[in-house]
Amino acid sequence: MPRTAFPFASKDVSALARALHRDLAARPGTPSHLELLNMLARATGFRNFQHLRADATAAGRLDAPPAPEEPVDHTRVARVARLFDAEGALVRWPGREWQRLLCLWVFWSRLPAGLEMAEREVNERLTALHRFGDAALLRRELFDRGMVTRRPDGSGYRRIEQRPPVDALALIRWLGRG
Repeated sequence: MPRTAFPFASKDVSALARALHRDLAARPGTPSHLELLNMLARATGFRNFQHLRADATAAGRLDAPPAPEEPVDHTRVARVARLFDAEGALVRWPGREWQRLLCLWVFWSRLPAGLEMAEREVNERLTALHRFGDAALLRRELFDRGMVTRRPDGSGYRRIEQRPPVDALALIRWLGRG
């Protein structure tokens, strides 16, 4: 396995020690180098060492800021970032639910805060932000997920102010760099 240097941190060293103790006690004999790496990775919330390494590699590619309180899954952010073109427009509507949700947060962030807009204006803004030609789908998804509100007659839409998840914030920051 190639040697890759990246930071390793645990928010709770006591939980790390308990998890390592539990893993070491459950197995006979001395664990191998790879088994120890997997134990360390699992003790800090990753599936295995490969997941930890992939997350660190993606974080380096995204030039992520210091980790917020809730850890960002940089691997997921990098996967969704590939769905956007160089201008920051979504090329295709993703098939996976978690990818769609991150994309919707990007659209939410590009709607003006505190401004009520007509359906036509929302459609125009959304059309400029994607390449697959279905602004109505995006508008309905934003409403159904509680990211925008609309008048009962559908005449006015307004962004609902809320804090996006940390993965969505990382994606929004990444796309805003271009």
